[in-house]
Amino acid sequence: MVTLTYQERFKTAKGVFDEHTERNIFELQSRGVFDELVSPYKIGKESNVFIAAKDDKKLIVKIYRVQNCDFKRMYHYIRKDPRYSFLKHHRRQIIFSWTQREFRNLKYAEKARINAPKPLAFRDNILVEEMIGDQEPALTLKDISPKNPKKLLDEIVLQLKKLYQEGLIHGDLSSFNILIHNEQPYLIDFSQATLVKTPNSEELLARDVKNMVNFFAKLGIHEDPTAMVRKITS
Repeated sequence: MVTLTYQERFKTAKGVFDEHTERNIFELQSRGVFDELVSPYKIGKESNVFIAAKDDKKLIVKIYRVQNCDFKRMYHYIRKDPRYSFLKHHRRQIIFSWTQREFRNLKYAEKARINAPKPLAFRDNILVEEMIGDQEPALTLKDISPKNPKKLLDEIVLQLKKLYQEGLIHGDLSSFNILIHNEQPYLIDFSQATLVKTPNSEELLARDVKNMVNFFAKLGIHEDPTAMVRKITS
């Protein structure tokens, strides 16, 4: 239950969020999506990621900073997505659509039954999703030493294949946005994910595969990227 008033909840965070974002946070709390923001997790140039509490669970709240986002870069990516061909070159519309797109992409991942955070809600520039991990967020692939790199890579390829069969390509895959929890890979950060039928989807898939091949080569696992793409798309 939300017990603090809007003013009480944000009196110590004056200047952290703009008024529009504060209203959206309060709206999501009022709807029972989460109880409160607990602590910052990642602070970036375009978005801030917070850990939130909901009853006895922890969630992830990603807040895009409207004034800081490179909406021209966002527009470059999103305009190629047939779901957003209607978009005009307006900052807020692009950023809000970018958030909605990430939510919809996570829905694709959920439908494909891959390891990824469950999407819970979004509102304008705020996305709420499941936290992968126990008491703290799981570590990224770049921050661990896999016990069995070959098995882990095979599992990542399987996740990409299942996602592809559902009609989606991650588009921004790297060791930074794969979490390892209970020795299983979880794909995160779906903001650049795009439909298979998008004109540049093959290029994005090839880049995802190249990133994985290069990373695992450093661990002594050498794979042919062309063969890996065929395995994913067959």
